[in-house]
Amino acid sequence: MAKLIYSAIASADGYVEDAAGSFGWAAPDEELLRFVNDLERPIGAYLYGRRMYETMLYWETARLVPGQPSSVQDFTGIWQAAEKIVFSKTLPSVSSARTRIERNFDPGLVRHLKSATPHDMTVGGADLAGQAMTAGLVDELQLFLVPAVVGGGKRALPDGVRSDLELLDTQRFASGAVYLRYRLRSA
Repeated sequence: MAKLIYSAIASADGYVEDAAGSFGWAAPDEELLRFVNDLERPIGAYLYGRRMYETMLYWETARLVPGQPSSVQDFTGIWQAAEKIVFSKTLPSVSSARTRIERNFDPGLVRHLKSATPHDMTVGGADLAGQAMTAGLVDELQLFLVPAVVGGGKRALPDGVRSDLELLDTQRFASGAVYLRYRLRSA
């Protein structure tokens, strides 16, 4: 059975976007992106909300940008090889390969995917991840906290969801970012 993993890069005060909707302060450096690539390599499917899909769509054509470092080229291939499911009521169509739209978030569909998929999946986007956590579908959290305090914006973790966590792994990076991997005991 596949695990559903919520992976997010957040500020030290727990936001994935600041109050202006910006997240440029969260851009991973070469060391962090190489680490992320190793985590993402075995992922078979990405579950996204519309906004996260539109953000990640860059990776459909990133190889066309000249002079990309090898870590960016690597992530591009990883992203393109995975299935993508976009949960959106408003997105008219998708423009990336291996991608489909589901109009409503359906916990039953995600449970079926977890049982039928041989590779782990990630859920991307705080809103969709919050729905998945509320439904008890998230098995692991992979949080990257960057050395920035943004003071408000979109929270990485949902309000109103309580989960006891078991720390599985940590990693510190030269940039000051830290990686925290937890198993949700309620999952």
